[in-house]
Amino acid sequence: MNKVMSLHDAVAKYVESGDAICFGGFTTNRKPYAAVFEILRQGQTDFTVWAGPAGGDWDMMIGEGRVKAYINCYTANSGYTNVSRRFRAAIEAGTLTYEDYSQDVLMLQLHAASLGLPYLPVRLMQGSGLTDFWGISEEKRQTLDKLTNLKFAYVENPFNPGEKVVAVPTPQLDTAIIHVQKASPDGTCVIEGDEFHDVDVAVAARKVIVTCEELVSNEYIRQEPSQNKVFGECVNAVVHVPFGAWPSQCYNYYDCDDKALKEYDKASKYQDKEDAERQIAKEKEKAEKKGLPYTAPVNPETFRDYLDKWVYSCKDNNDVLDKIGGAHLASLKVIPGLGYAKR
Repeated sequence: MNKVMSLHDAVAKYVESGDAICFGGFTTNRKPYAAVFEILRQGQTDFTVWAGPAGGDWDMMIGEGRVKAYINCYTANSGYTNVSRRFRAAIEAGTLTYEDYSQDVLMLQLHAASLGLPYLPVRLMQGSGLTDFWGISEEKRQTLDKLTNLKFAYVENPFNPGEKVVAVPTPQLDTAIIHVQKASPDGTCVIEGDEFHDVDVAVAARKVIVTCEELVSNEYIRQEPSQNKVFGECVNAVVHVPFGAWPSQCYNYYDCDDKALKEYDKASKYQDKEDAERQIAKEKEKAEKKGLPYTAPVNPETFRDYLDKWVYSCKDNNDVLDKIGGAHLASLKVIPGLGYAKR
């Protein structure tokens, strides 16, 4: 079965407002940014998000107000922004409905979802603030149709009476989007390097979009079956999107775009021009109180400017690649045998 579609059509058909959704990848690794940009262009919203270890992908969605509830362990462009800025601003402002699980538990929840388990018993999180404090109260949870009423529950281990363990819910994912190195028209996928949680969410979700660096034939992908990590029955749409993880890295293909990630870090400090003016005024006031010199940035780029430049002014991912430039993209290509680019 041929599942090849354009990115526009795949997102339009399989990403719906209100979905419980998960993106693959890990902070700055193999994040499906081309698909994220397309969702932003098309306007889908009100997502219940099981984010895993997130980065700028979900930071952008949060900054654009597309997230109804956010379940996460951390959100950071590792090495560039320790805590993603739009995520942090929303937390500090109290505008993001947010629940926090530890990374190990969240990854196990996604795996449990792929196994079809109704819930997952763990010892992890016990004795920590993750059980003492709930980001989303039981009352609030009752208003969110994609979440269980409880963050967790203590249950007795039936094989060791008297021992309590933590039972956590398994995500009921509507949609997953992952970026892979190779995929065939029938949806079989090769993932090189760390799989992260991509295989689990591809198995667990009702609808799965795969974007790939290379589209290869069904016959070719079966030559090395041990390399195939996602089987076609899981996948609804296959989209050929070279550099579809930019500005994050794609193992064995290209490195992180240092310039672009630094640009986003700097721009995402301010939501828009008005926010920039407010923050600069506060910084100036603090400096003056301490008797320190302060030089205000001139016309700083904002989060809104960044999205206008890289998302909304571009019709599709080809426009994005044209704007990046062929020479710069070529500089990101990894050196065979080294696994990273020489810059």
